[in-house]
Amino acid sequence: MRRRRFLTGALGAAAAATTASAASGCGNLHSSDPDVLTFMFRGSTEERDVFARAVDVFIRRTGIQVNLISTSVDQYATKLQTAILGNSTPDLFYLEPTRTMAYVTNGVLADLSQYVDATDLPVDDIWQAGLDLYRFDGESIGKGPLYAMPKDVGPFSFGYNKTLFEEMGVEPPDPDEPLSWDEFLDRCKALTGDRDGDGKTDSWGNSVNITAELHSYVWSNGADWVDEDARTVTVDTPEFAEALQYVVDLREKHKVTPSINESEGLDGYQRWLRGQIGFFPVAPWDLTLYRTLDFDFDLCPYPTGRSGVSATNVGSLGIGVSANSRRPDRAAELAMFLSCDPEAQEIIVGQGQTIPNTRTRAKEWVKDTSIEPRNKQEYIDIVEDYGHFVPNTRTYTPEWLDTFFTNIQPVLEGRQDVGEYLKTTQPVMQGFLDQGYDQLRIDQEANS
Repeated sequence: MRRRRFLTGALGAAAAATTASAASGCGNLHSSDPDVLTFMFRGSTEERDVFARAVDVFIRRTGIQVNLISTSVDQYATKLQTAILGNSTPDLFYLEPTRTMAYVTNGVLADLSQYVDATDLPVDDIWQAGLDLYRFDGESIGKGPLYAMPKDVGPFSFGYNKTLFEEMGVEPPDPDEPLSWDEFLDRCKALTGDRDGDGKTDSWGNSVNITAELHSYVWSNGADWVDEDARTVTVDTPEFAEALQYVVDLREKHKVTPSINESEGLDGYQRWLRGQIGFFPVAPWDLTLYRTLDFDFDLCPYPTGRSGVSATNVGSLGIGVSANSRRPDRAAELAMFLSCDPEAQEIIVGQGQTIPNTRTRAKEWVKDTSIEPRNKQEYIDIVEDYGHFVPNTRTYTPEWLDTFFTNIQPVLEGRQDVGEYLKTTQPVMQGFLDQGYDQLRIDQEANS
């Protein structure tokens, strides 16, 4: 009964639809040998190779055997869900922070607190914000026992094409002081043009990924998605509407981002890779690719709205230990090793997969100006100062936030009024948020 409730509740109906088809290819991911750990993780081929190298160091150092189960990003969630529902959860596995509350409530994750207290590894040097994502006291994220180690923290930074700025004769942004929205728009207008003289626009100031970047514009304008307690959806405010309207106007009014037609053949990301976009996100997981491009780039703060304070989101993945692991002590040791051991961090960070997971290493890392971006301090400023975690990390289910973007395309195309959309979408989002908290109470009662 508990597993069925778990499936149909917080972990989503989508998993139910995919479980049967995925189960045959998943196998038993839980090791029956207490001397062998199973670790399920995902990522690009390069990322999986890097983490496998780090695990090899752990094996040589400890003598503990580890069976690696790696998948592509698009297959991972289904396979993990199948393993959990089939009582074959691997000893260690990646988890999204949006699932921390559900996994703890339904007995999937082991409490790592006792192992953290006993270790000699520099867990205290890990970014506090990263650790707090995986603490849960039954009511609030950020409080209580620790249920996963942060594999990373991913500051979603803003960047710019230095080569394009020079070619177009545009003043580059300051590495420390953010541009206002008006100043940012002026830069974008100056970067948008016909460079080859064929009568067609071939460079643009910006290209917005709405689901990833709207957060920055909302927060910097003094708005938010929910109230402080994450109980009330707050998208129907003038400040929120102003932020969304600004993003819509970048394309529909000011023409400084590629139009819908111009995005059909090549989207904004592809145009950035070709050197056609002035401002674009530069997240840590993109650095390996971006360093191979035919132009120079660097980091700058996101532009600011009413608040005058830059803002952006910070992502993360956790490494959790199964509550059913036969050797949770060894599994916790590996999780902590990957999260903060200096040699493991040397491998992982050195290959451009993440920023350093510890403050001590980060201080040295930012001094290296031999490889792009030169302004690595921007990543650290986001983590330590002005970064925010997306608010669905603090709620039992993430669907309430997903709902906002489901029908937003007419707004982005200027065919629906921004205020009208926010007014009608707020109660729908609120309904999903309330359902999530209802489900939390139901699951807590079922598992008490």
